[in-house]
Amino acid sequence: MGIMGKSLKKSLIMTVSAFMMMMVAMPVNAGNYKKEYKMTLNVGPQFYWGMGAIKFCELVKEKTNGQINIKPYYGSALLKGAQLKSPQMVAKGVIDCAYESTINSASVIPEMNIFSLPFYINNFENLDKMEYGETGKAIFAAMEKKGLIGLGWGENGFRQVTNNKRPIRTPDDLKGLKIRVVGSPIFIDIYKQLGADPVNMNWGDAVTGFQQGVVDGQENPLPGVAITVQIYQYHKYITRWNYLVDPVIIYWNQKQFKAFPEDIQKAIREAAVESARFEKALNRAGLDGDISLNILKNEFNHEMKIPDPIKFAESKGMVVTNLTEKERQAFADATKSLYKKWIPKIGEDLYKKANADMDK
Repeated sequence: MGIMGKSLKKSLIMTVSAFMMMMVAMPVNAGNYKKEYKMTLNVGPQFYWGMGAIKFCELVKEKTNGQINIKPYYGSALLKGAQLKSPQMVAKGVIDCAYESTINSASVIPEMNIFSLPFYINNFENLDKMEYGETGKAIFAAMEKKGLIGLGWGENGFRQVTNNKRPIRTPDDLKGLKIRVVGSPIFIDIYKQLGADPVNMNWGDAVTGFQQGVVDGQENPLPGVAITVQIYQYHKYITRWNYLVDPVIIYWNQKQFKAFPEDIQKAIREAAVESARFEKALNRAGLDGDISLNILKNEFNHEMKIPDPIKFAESKGMVVTNLTEKERQAFADATKSLYKKWIPKIGEDLYKKANADMDK
């Protein structure tokens, strides 16, 4: 063999060796994964819900050794603002996964309206019993039938009402008030039943409505509206009544998720549960004593800049009305007739499961 032949042979050996080393260095199944997995969520990164989504993305990357990389798309950007379509788009595989509210998914999975029955769940303890009990299992099963895999329970929180007219202590106080609500039929029914004028509009239009006095109030969880969107700029009064709750579910396209190897599935599930625990604690901080504040500090090394959203709202001049049990019961009695309409839509069996979960 001549000099050229020896040189060529040596070059080929070096090339093959380099290729083999590169193959060893690459993660197993790396070629089977997308460069980016798209995740939809309705809010921005400054909300606690958005912070939970960021935590999920970070944990998935960490737990899969960089094999699964998720990019969050905020403000329902992938849905062009049509936030109620997230389950359909994830089920179709147009979007890979979601960190999304049950309110935004209830139009596709009506069982999720169990959390929107007025004055039904009342507190964090009952909510946790439902999510981690038979109710939660049934909702995840309903999601599977729609082509989705539920991975974990996060939280946007119990929804409270704010307005710029007067304190709300009785159903009569709501009469005639124009209240901005999300575009869910059960919300419209509740406020009509209480004598208010529910107005379905996006948040940007609502803020303009507040400024112009066209809309009197709105309903949302306290931490988000008091701290993030600064509702105190428009409204003086807030009533804490826990009239319904807004869980967040982390979910994935079923076909895609089941195609992942078991170790990847396990890593994603663990990331979902861990991020949801962090996100729940953010939303509950200052509202459940020291429980969530201690979870954040001890498990996530996270200190809250604003540890008490109620005191924060008061410091901004808001009048916080905390209903007595008797006052709250008056609202429950006024909306009880809606159960006859909505329980059949939600499912009698699921309603029984929820009752049994809360009784445990």
